[in-house]
Order: sequence, then structure tokens, then C-alpha cells
Amino acid sequence: MLSRIESRLRRWRRHFSRSEWMAKLLKLSRSDSHPNDHGLILIQIDGLAYPQLQKALANRKMRFLRRLIRKEHYHLQHLFPGVPSTTPAVQAELFYGVRAIVPAFGFMMRETQELVRMYDPKTATRVEEKLKACHTEPLLRGGSCYLSLFRAGTEDGEAHFCPASQGWGPALRDAGPITVLLVLLSNLWGFVRTGTLLLIESVLALVDSVRGIIAGQDLWRELMFVPTRVAVTILMRELCTFGVKIDIARGLPIVYVNFLGYDEQSHRRGPGSAFAHWTLKGIDNAISRVWRAAHRSQRRHYDVWIFSDHGQEYAQPYQERYGRSLADALAEVLAELPAKAQGFRSSGHQGVQLQRARLFGSEWIEKMIPSDQGETVHSESPLALAALGPVAMLYNVRLNGCSRADIARAVVEKAGVPLVLYKNGEGPDAPVAGWHLSGAVQLPRDGPRLLGDDHPFRDETAADLAQLCRHPDAGDFLMFGWCAGQEPMTFAVENGSHGGPGPNETNGFTLLPADIHTPAKGFWRAEDLRRAAHQFLQDSRLALPSPRSVGARTLRIMTYNVHSCLGMDGKYAPGRIARIIARYQPDVVALQELDVSRARSGGVDQAQQIAHYLEMEFQFHPAIHLEEERYGDAILSHLPMRLIKKGTLPGPPGLGSPGFLPGLNEPRGAVWVEITHNGEKIHLINTHLGLSKSERLRQIEALLGPRWLANPRCKDPKVLMGDFNTLPNSVEYNRLARRLHDAQLHAPGHRALGTFPSRMIQVRIDYVFIERHIRVTKIQVPRTELTRLASDHLPLIVDIELPLTSHNPC
Repeated sequence: MLSRIESRLRRWRRHFSRSEWMAKLLKLSRSDSHPNDHGLILIQIDGLAYPQLQKALANRKMRFLRRLIRKEHYHLQHLFPGVPSTTPAVQAELFYGVRAIVPAFGFMMRETQELVRMYDPKTATRVEEKLKACHTEPLLRGGSCYLSLFRAGTEDGEAHFCPASQGWGPALRDAGPITVLLVLLSNLWGFVRTGTLLLIESVLALVDSVRGIIAGQDLWRELMFVPTRVAVTILMRELCTFGVKIDIARGLPIVYVNFLGYDEQSHRRGPGSAFAHWTLKGIDNAISRVWRAAHRSQRRHYDVWIFSDHGQEYAQPYQERYGRSLADALAEVLAELPAKAQGFRSSGHQGVQLQRARLFGSEWIEKMIPSDQGETVHSESPLALAALGPVAMLYNVRLNGCSRADIARAVVEKAGVPLVLYKNGEGPDAPVAGWHLSGAVQLPRDGPRLLGDDHPFRDETAADLAQLCRHPDAGDFLMFGWCAGQEPMTFAVENGSHGGPGPNETNGFTLLPADIHTPAKGFWRAEDLRRAAHQFLQDSRLALPSPRSVGARTLRIMTYNVHSCLGMDGKYAPGRIARIIARYQPDVVALQELDVSRARSGGVDQAQQIAHYLEMEFQFHPAIHLEEERYGDAILSHLPMRLIKKGTLPGPPGLGSPGFLPGLNEPRGAVWVEITHNGEKIHLINTHLGLSKSERLRQIEALLGPRWLANPRCKDPKVLMGDFNTLPNSVEYNRLARRLHDAQLHAPGHRALGTFPSRMIQVRIDYVFIERHIRVTKIQVPRTELTRLASDHLPLIVDIELPLTSHNPC
């Protein structure tokens, strides 16, 4: 009844959904998917390091993400972005499986000798052509993306606010005035809310700019940062959230969105600054709205995965530390060596903050924001410098008999650069050498000394640094603003930087459901996320969690009325039930209300399908058997299992031979198995009792009698579990409690929790009854969005510790 009511409510909500109407108004296509197909939302929080996320969680800046970890079975783990620790490198690895496609965010293309940055549409397109030439399957094929540097397989019109397609897709750009008016009217509250946020953020941005000017920052850049900050942190975030919700309503298989606000503020004020962390509150709210839309979808079962592409280091600009630009310092150094050249080309030393607003694609933004993409040309010399963030690269250096080691040493000693590396030879495996304040270095041999013992990914970073120096588009000399023992330095005008090997910039995070397998190495890379995403979208089998670490005598039991796998959203989804079970890793599962070959649930064998997903054996008893259709209960386990008995329980007084009768007279049954766990045998009985009191009393007497629990074959330890359809103060319950212990009342420090109905828990009718000498160590009644959606009951999970000596015969 409750599921039917909620299913109807969901259908009505869908009819009046703004996202659904937007998709219709804009004439956007819908996915031809089955409601049980998987879908995936990838949310990237640009530039947020693992330690900064921990700080934000502790300070309650990200309450929704905190809830995901505490209540929704999400696990927070480390992500190593590799070196360079930049967005294009991570996105290329995620979307195409290609590591380090570019050596930095700004670099020189050797083929054309152009100094480029990845926000340039032509540059992003050319780099993606190289990725396509690798002939790997783009991750986002058939989906959409927001604020991505690459299209990643999305169709025309599905890449939004990207360099190659600035602004929203053509559906909104080409919409007529009536359509635009309807869009505005139907989302009036959303636009009022966004306008209010824009006003608040504008005031905060002005206050922040005044502080920056007082602190000595450039007046013009501070004033220009006000509108771009508001545009990127608020307007772009809200538009992207709006678009993602529409794409969820359309049922697209995969959607990627990148929230830039934190990275924008972090570059400007530092990764731990109050203004940077302020933006995390808005991002957290946007994620919560996307997550709720995903879990209400009628077209797919969506997962929401959250991650960052890299972190940032607090850094002092080179120009601020030394009073001159890196280009000027290098010109002076080279002038004193035989390798001197007449002038150079430089990509400048400004950051990228003012350029991101160009992704809106508006002409007034193009006019308002001065381009920072062009080169600074001091002569016709081929010598070129690409300096951005903590990495700078010097190209086309003519040695003129001077050794590379001499040049690297001079740059370190006279220009004050902490570390200079270079490829010492030709070929893909050429050795990598360099100079450090302590003298000559080689990689990977000196990686531990350069990176320090506290670096979270020391060996991996050292290996990536060596490969970076061998990159076809890397400079002849690579200069780094950070190494162990040195204060971080950036070659751009910014207070937070990334791109190099620092311990924070190479320490991203993932926040994924716990049943998504962590790589064996214990942390993620973007290529691991790519593999996991492909498996999630394409593989019908679950990625089972690693085995629990438990004591030899500990057994985890779950009882769960799955309501024919019919969720509160009206979907029959055995895979969803299996996923819930997999998350909690029980040793034994007792399931009630399973359909086998019933037309209403698609004709599938739900017991067999769930067992197949979980790689478990099962025993099923059909309480109802009508021609080919069956309905009943099952016990599943990965442990050795032997069927002892399965059978029908007595019906109400006066009922004749068992058969299918509607309403209260529905037949009931039980299934009894023997499990072997670490050499010990335990007997378990799963049942589902009737709806009338008299019927339940007869069934309980039968279960306590010589055919079941009092049977000589039913040795201790023994467990009786299932849906008893009775309350703890009832006569039926007390009859059972005189013989067995209610596990929920015998767990230390535990308050008994209800299991029904799943949406608004009121009563306790699902139980695990145990022998009195069995000790209960833990109870769980998971009340997550998934468990509240998948059935009208919640699962009850009981960890028991078997007695030191059992009464089982040898």
C-alpha cells in the first residue's frame, strides 16, 4: 500500500517536475533506457585537496558531504592526480585513459612552436584530437559535460561551458523568446534564489577586494576579479546544477560537472582561506540538489561520485619574493653563460582566474575581461618560456658548448629556483637529472630526498616527475617552485598554486559509495575511476566489497523483507536489493517476499538473481506456488550451507489445505539450513508470519515445536529470524521471547530500532531471535536513501559471537 502511494506521488511529481518541463520546452532528447539501467553523475570539485576537505568537514562547511559519509555509506579516500597535477591531465586520464597528455596547463607545442594555455578553444581541440588518436572509448559517450576542457565523446550540444563550445548548448542558445520566457517563469524561484546569492557574493567580493587592495594587491585586477568571481562561483555553479538536473530527468547515462568556485578563490586567496572555504558551502548545497534529483529519477538508477582533480599549495609569487619576474631573472642568468640568446618569448606570469568567465561565451564578457592568453615577445629568438603556477619550462635553449648541468645549476643559484630538472639524452627512457640547492640530482634515485618523507605519494610522484621531463612537449629545462624543505613558490600572480609535485597539490580525494572497489594499491588515480565507471555502467554483476576483518567466531546475519524487490518508486529492482546487501557484507541473509517467475515482477527468479549478484548459494521455499509463479522466502550465504527443512506453516483456525487465498489467508512458510563457519555449525530458520493474531500464534507454536526448533536435529547454536508481523508488546512476541532472546534487546549500548515502514519508521516487526548463550556484538538498521527507497522494510543486521563451545556433535 505505502509503496503504491509513494509510486503515485512520484509519478505526479514527475509530471510537474521543472526539469522534465525544461527538457520538453527545449526539445531535448531523452534516453531510451530501462528504469533499472545504471546511470552515473561525476561531480568534480576543482582544486580541493584531501586535507582541505577534511578541514571543511570538521568545520561543517560541507554538511551534505558529511552526511554522505556518516549516513549514506560513502567512503572518503585519497586520489593521486599524477604530475602534472592539473585539470587537463586528470580529465584526459579520466575520459580517455591517457596519462599526462600535456606537460602543464600552459606549455609550448613543439610542432607549431606556439605558447598555449588549455583554456584556448583551439588548443583544447587540438589536444583532444591527440586523445582521439589513441583509439580509446571516451567515457562520456552518450552523456553530457559541464565545465570540462574536453568533450569526451559527448554529442553535439551536450558539452556546456567548455572551451570548444563556450556557453550553454544550442538548445538554450537557439530557443525562441516564448520558450525563454516559459523557462524563466517555470524557474522563477530558482532565479530569485540565484539573484539573491549573486547579490550576497557581490558584496563579499567587494569587501574581499578592498582587503586585497589594502594588502597591496593590484587595484585593476582586484576590481576585475569582483565580476568574474561572482560569475564563476555563483552563476556558473547554479546554471550547471540546473543543467545537470535536466539531464538526469532526460535519463542520460553519464553526466560530468566541474565546480570551479573553490579553485577560483583558492588561487586568489589561498587554499585554506575563509573566502575559499565559503564557496564550499555553496558547492555542498549544489551537490545535495543534484544527489536528490539523481535518487528521484524514474529513468535510471543513478550513482553520484564526487572527487577532486588535484589540490593546491599555499604559495608566494616569485615576483613578490625576488622583486622581478622569472623571465627577467632567466634572461640575466643566460646572458652570463655561453648558452645566451638574444631575447625570448614568454607566456607571461598572470594566472588563469580572469579567463574562466570567458566560458560563458558572451560578447560582453569578452570585451570586459582582457585576454591573458597571448605571448610576451621580446625578440624573434626561438627561446621560449612557459611559466604558470609552480612549474615553468624553458624551450629551445642553445647550449653552445655549455652543459645542461651548468645551466641548471646557474638557474638554481642565481635565479633562486628551488629545483631544475632536464632530460639527459634522447629517447623515451632517457635518464633524468637536474640541480637542487644541495647539488646535482637524478630521478628516481633522489626522489625521496627531493620530496621528503611526509609526501603522501612520494614514489609515484618521483616516477611521474621523471616521465614529465620526457614528455614530447616538455621544455628543455623544467623549473619547480617546490621541493622538500622549501617554502612553496609560484611563477604566477596567485596565492594558491598547483601543477607540480607538492604534497597538497598531488593529494586529491574521492567520495564514492563503499561498494565501489578501491584499487589494490589503496588509493585512486583518474584511470582507476574511469575503469570503475565503465564497470558500473556496463557490468551486470556487482563489484563485491573486500571481506570484512572479523574475529573467527563472529557471524553477521541480515534479515530483510524485500517486498518482491518493489521499491517505493514503483520499480522492481533485484539488483538494488543485492547492492544493499553487498554494502553490509553479511555472512547469512534471510530474505522474505521474493518473487520467482511472476509476471508482475518481470518473470525473473529474484532469489537466484540476487544470489548470482552476490556470489552466494541459496535455498528458497515457495509459500505460494501457483502454476509457474512462486512467492516465498530464502536464505543466502557464501558459507557452506546444508538444507535441513523447508515447509508450510499452519494457517488460521479452520483453514483447509494450504493454497493461494487472498488477504489474511495467504500461506506462510519457513526454511531451515545448517551453516558451517570456521568449523562451527549453526542452525538458522527464516520465516514470514501471517497478518492475523490467531494465525501467528499457531505458526509460532509450530516453529517452537518438534518439527522445527524443538527438533532433535536443531542443535545449538540456533537463530530464528524474519518478518514476524507483530509488535514487541504482543502475546506472540512474548511467547517467542520466553524461549529465545531478541537480539536488539541484548546488544550492549543499543536502543531497539524500528524497521517498518521504511519511509517513516514507526514499528518493529522484523526480528532476529537467538539462543541465550549467543552474544550480540553489534546491531545495524541502515536508514539510507537507498534502503528507504528499495523496499517498504529496512534491513536488520546482527553481528553475533558464537559460544566458545558448541553442542554440535563432532
